[in-house]
Amino acid sequence: MGTVKAGKPSKSRRNPNKLGIRKKRSSHDSSAKKIQKKKKKTNKRQQQDIPADIVEEQQLPNDDEVPSTAPRPLDFFLSEFQSANGIQLSSLELESINEDCFMELSEELPHGVEALGKGMKDAFGKSWKAELCDGKLVDGKIEAGNPAVLFISASALRAIDLLRGVRLLTKECHAAKLFSKHMKVEEQVTILKSRVNFASGTPSRIKKLIDIEAMGLSRLKVVVVDLQQDVKGYSLLSLPQVREEFWDLYKSHIHPRVLQGDLRLCLFGPIPTKSNDKKRRRNE
Repeated sequence: MGTVKAGKPSKSRRNPNKLGIRKKRSSHDSSAKKIQKKKKKTNKRQQQDIPADIVEEQQLPNDDEVPSTAPRPLDFFLSEFQSANGIQLSSLELESINEDCFMELSEELPHGVEALGKGMKDAFGKSWKAELCDGKLVDGKIEAGNPAVLFISASALRAIDLLRGVRLLTKECHAAKLFSKHMKVEEQVTILKSRVNFASGTPSRIKKLIDIEAMGLSRLKVVVVDLQQDVKGYSLLSLPQVREEFWDLYKSHIHPRVLQGDLRLCLFGPIPTKSNDKKRRRNE
């Protein structure tokens, strides 16, 4: 018989427990993975049950998304005016435009367009009834087609919505609706041949009626600039075409009267912050 050479022991002999250990580790790892999968599924279900707005609140914002406080109406408006028109106001103009050129609605007033009625009464003081409610012309003082208050908004629907806030003040003297949707210029010219205390419309149509001298600004004391945003985050001062039309109207007919101190501006609605602008740009 041949002799058996002594060789290296087999792997099983060298490590008799290795296979057993591997099996135990494999069993342990698989059970751990199952637990992790269950946790992930549970967390996913919990996240699905939580409303999106709450989830966003729980997430920590990035440095550029930290909410910032709203700027003052004066600072915001001057910044928008200069950036939109690519100009730098002179020191003389900046001195002429101050806090007195802006009126703010009281924080005690209800939110929404309902605040406009009381706010306009406060703006005109004791003469509010004669200026805002009466419907008769006064020779040499109150001429036809010269509103005391002008609402400027981005759309016809919003222009109508703003007038709902002053409906109690327009029973004797109806407000003028100045927009192009479903309304011809000729119809609006006819309306402006009577006394008008409130007028509400879009920049393009308002400017056109002023340019053809159908509407005057001799009585104008308050211009309400609507800052309400639509579902996409656009407003009168951010919607591209409407924005250009507004500043065209403002520069040609409103800004000179602001410098003279003849009227005040009222920014109606939340003043946008930088964080809001970034969110809107992301949605574009």
